[in-house]
Amino acid sequence: MRFLSIIIIAIISIQSLVAQNINGQMLLERSIEYHDPNQKWTTFSGELYITMETPNSPNRDSKIQINLPLEYFYINSIQGDISYEFTVNKGDCGTSTMNAGAIKKFGTLPKDAWCDKAKLYKNYYTYLYGLPMKLKDPGTIIDDTVERKSFKGKDFLVLKVSYDKSVGSDVWYFYFNPKTYAMEIYQFFKTDKNGELKLDSGEYILLTDTKTINAIKIPKIRAWYYNKDDTYLGTDILKD
Repeated sequence: MRFLSIIIIAIISIQSLVAQNINGQMLLERSIEYHDPNQKWTTFSGELYITMETPNSPNRDSKIQINLPLEYFYINSIQGDISYEFTVNKGDCGTSTMNAGAIKKFGTLPKDAWCDKAKLYKNYYTYLYGLPMKLKDPGTIIDDTVERKSFKGKDFLVLKVSYDKSVGSDVWYFYFNPKTYAMEIYQFFKTDKNGELKLDSGEYILLTDTKTINAIKIPKIRAWYYNKDDTYLGTDILKD
């Protein structure tokens, strides 16, 4: 028993040492090496088929095209009797189409408002499906300190990320597998006027399975929950 205790203490000590000897930038680089070993993200061009499942609502099926070299983004979504499509090309919005169900839900909006919505979708999907590579974008502040935390009974190396005021005020935490450096959870909180975390705000997202697209390992299933009470919000599934 004494020998077993010594082994356990040694393992814990080694794990603590790993967290102490790796800084934020090093952890990010190792995770990118896992997800994008051939450095393909900056030239990514591909299609994503995503089904969003939410409680008490029909599934939303989306076809998304992202072409980073051409600065092109397209989304076509169908949810029950609601369908719409948006295009953003080199920062300019192309033709947006909405059926009667979408107009009923969102209302009749001026062209600029639909353009803003199109860019919102572009930024949202490019960011989430481009992680962790997107953490190298300008305006991203990587904390030097790497913490070791337990979440849902599993240990992780945790990276804290904030942003320049021109980019956003949310604070994000990214949870990486300490052995493979795969990104397995991320979590964000809102902040108050003093920049302090509002602990009853934000969400956490559990990532399971991966799908390789253009040599990039992208999380396949994302389950969303509220931080404040663990309420389940929905799941995004990356389809074949």
